[in-house]
Amino acid sequence: MAKVTDMNSTALKLLVRIKNSDDVKIVAVSVLYFLSAQLGLLLSFTESKIIALWPPAGLALALLIIFKHKTWPAITIGSLIAQAMVFLFQGTPFSLSVVMSLVLISIGNTCEALFGYYLISKVIKERNPFFKTAHVFIFLFVAMVMCIIGSGIGTLGMWANQLLEVNQLITHFSSGWLSNVISVLIITPFIISWTGKFKLQIAWARAIEFLIFLGTLGAIVLTLKYSNFSDTIEQSLPFLIMPFLLWLAFRFNLQTTMSGILIVSFIAIFYTINNMGPFSLDTENNSRSMLQIFTGVVSISTLILYATVRERAHAQEEIKAFNERLEHKVQERTEELHEEIRMRKKSEEKIKISNSKLRKANIELDNFVYSVSHDLRAPIASVLGIVNLAQKDDDAAMMKKYLEMIADSAQRQDLFIQEILDLSRNSRLDVGRDEINFDTLITEIFDQLKYSAIDKSIVKEINISQKDSFISDKKRLKVIFNNLISNSIRYCRSIDPIIKIEILIDDATAKISVNDNGKGIAKKHMKKIFDMFYRATDEHAGSGLGLYIVRETIEKLRGNINISSTENEGTTVNLEIPNLTELSH
Repeated sequence: MAKVTDMNSTALKLLVRIKNSDDVKIVAVSVLYFLSAQLGLLLSFTESKIIALWPPAGLALALLIIFKHKTWPAITIGSLIAQAMVFLFQGTPFSLSVVMSLVLISIGNTCEALFGYYLISKVIKERNPFFKTAHVFIFLFVAMVMCIIGSGIGTLGMWANQLLEVNQLITHFSSGWLSNVISVLIITPFIISWTGKFKLQIAWARAIEFLIFLGTLGAIVLTLKYSNFSDTIEQSLPFLIMPFLLWLAFRFNLQTTMSGILIVSFIAIFYTINNMGPFSLDTENNSRSMLQIFTGVVSISTLILYATVRERAHAQEEIKAFNERLEHKVQERTEELHEEIRMRKKSEEKIKISNSKLRKANIELDNFVYSVSHDLRAPIASVLGIVNLAQKDDDAAMMKKYLEMIADSAQRQDLFIQEILDLSRNSRLDVGRDEINFDTLITEIFDQLKYSAIDKSIVKEINISQKDSFISDKKRLKVIFNNLISNSIRYCRSIDPIIKIEILIDDATAKISVNDNGKGIAKKHMKKIFDMFYRATDEHAGSGLGLYIVRETIEKLRGNINISSTENEGTTVNLEIPNLTELSH
């Protein structure tokens, strides 16, 4: 098994070497040149032995374009053999002059192909020069110029070796030049097209169209063979094929187009060399000239149309691709603009909210500064006044009363300072997360406020339903309950005062209700009870910060508050505070 593998590997390496070997390419080119010369001899006139089309000229240029200039020795070798076959075909006996002429003709054919390859590689710079209209015209010019070299050197070589007379030079040169030019215009595009990269796509519609072309060509051939027309009509019949060749160029790829041209050219040559058809004139020279002009015009016209159509199709594809890219860019830019507009609106909304908050903060700051300066100075002024009275009064009973009044002013100032501290902490500190036991929390608040209800026997009804764990900011909850409960105590009625607290806790929220049967709040004050330093009554006047602090603290906890009150009946405060355990998820 290992030996078989080694043999296969050796065979593959040998094939690769053969494929990349210049010697193998030279041998292959020489063989192809020889076979094409045989085809050229078949396309010669029977009497004069004049060759209507010399395929080696077009083949040589095509092979140089495909295999590059390293294969030029094969052209020289093939040309020597091919020209020897021509001399033998024409019955010319071999001599030193014939051998010298063969060498010069081979050199001329080699220089012709190399010069054409050089011009195409330098000017067109593409392997296939038939995709652009300008390149096709350049190719036509190259074909006409390069064939001057081959025909010129060959003609001069034969004249120098006394194989041609002076009066035969122009006729021999023009005959060879025209034959080579037509070969380059027909054979070179055919070989270049079929050896290049292309996709073989078989479509029924295109197949039917090509069959129509072949049918039309066959009908014209049969008409020429079996119908009797006047010479004028007969000579015009071949030109009927022109629209169909142009149709091939318009509808098909280069391979199909050149195949059609080749078929038409070979049919025209076949009829003419057999003295049939519209190109069969009085002399073989005239017949050959008319035939070559026809095939040359047909080939170059079809190639120009093909290149024009392909350029137009390529331009349309580029325009389509450009439009698609442009549309894509427009869509991208539109999306960017929409996003920019959306972000700008969002920024404007943020700025609007910030400005609103800033205006609110400025208003509150003005009120705060004014009220703080007033409320801080008022107890001090009161204390100073009482001290002044006490200094003038020696009565012990009055002195005790003065001390109580001083203590009351100090307590009010202490409470006011505590409220300011609560407000400051609420705005500065982050929300804490503590596990809340509402029963313990409410008990602590009432214990702190028990001395506030002097001479008041307040009934407390507390109903707490707490099965789930509740997480919130304990310090802020203390501030909220302290303010609400202290307000209920401060403004409770003198007879049968009651404070009811109900708390219902689930996994999402704590629903809290604080109700009292106190003096209530007049309807006209309800819209302003949350304003900073707003006092609905001067009785038991506080700082006016209590409910403002409650609302700000609840907003910090992302909860909400609602107060309903009826004057002389009582007040109910409903709170809903979220469980921070749920929000953290």
